[in-house]
Amino acid sequence: MPNRRQFLVQTSAATALTVLPFTARADGHAPDTFPTANGEVTIHPISHASFVMTTPEGTVWVDPVGDPSAYADKPAPDMILITHEHGDHYDQALLDAVVTDGMPIIANSSVYGMLPEAMQANATSLDNGDATQFNKLDVYAIPAYNITEGRTDFHPVGRDNGYLVEVDEMRIYISGDTEDIPEMRALENIDLAFVCMNLPFTMDAEAAASAVNEFEPKNVYPYHYRGRDNGTQDPQEFAEMLADGIAAKMGGWYS
Repeated sequence: MPNRRQFLVQTSAATALTVLPFTARADGHAPDTFPTANGEVTIHPISHASFVMTTPEGTVWVDPVGDPSAYADKPAPDMILITHEHGDHYDQALLDAVVTDGMPIIANSSVYGMLPEAMQANATSLDNGDATQFNKLDVYAIPAYNITEGRTDFHPVGRDNGYLVEVDEMRIYISGDTEDIPEMRALENIDLAFVCMNLPFTMDAEAAASAVNEFEPKNVYPYHYRGRDNGTQDPQEFAEMLADGIAAKMGGWYS
């Protein structure tokens, strides 16, 4: 198990933002499967920022929100991974419905503080730069924040997490809600990435593609791309801006 350690550290005071939760879709999308050294990772998109990831070390539900029926035909979670507190990423009602006794949760410190005491007993709080392990799945908390003037209160430096997940020699980056930040561009040897892009909360498709072209993942899902006030981004436009050798995966995140 890796020691909790500093890894691209950022710090700042917490700032709250109220975001209406997205309703998880019920029609689903065909899963994508990626080979690993000793097995497979399979991605089941749910909606917006929520997906189910099966791995050789167990099934992880990432930022699960919405109606439990959207998950009814998906593998049950062995672990829950939460990036931050906004309603399209953290849904206590859904957790109440699916989290069983002893099920581990990994979250940033603000979400950890919101969890009921019984869930906290099996939860791990990660700040930017920290690391932990579930079975043989390593989880590193990567900074996720806004840098554009007028948007920094949405996701302030130091509060929210992206994640780097390493499983069976495969490296998976989950951006959470962030803009085009140096810590994302500095990533290396990423096999699979999930990169957000919506305005005003994160970044536009051009900024997302520019960052992806620098850290060069083998595969990338554009996700979290429905925005406000014409801020929705086009995943196909994003895909067309990617460099050769980077495969865009279309998850069908919205009905």
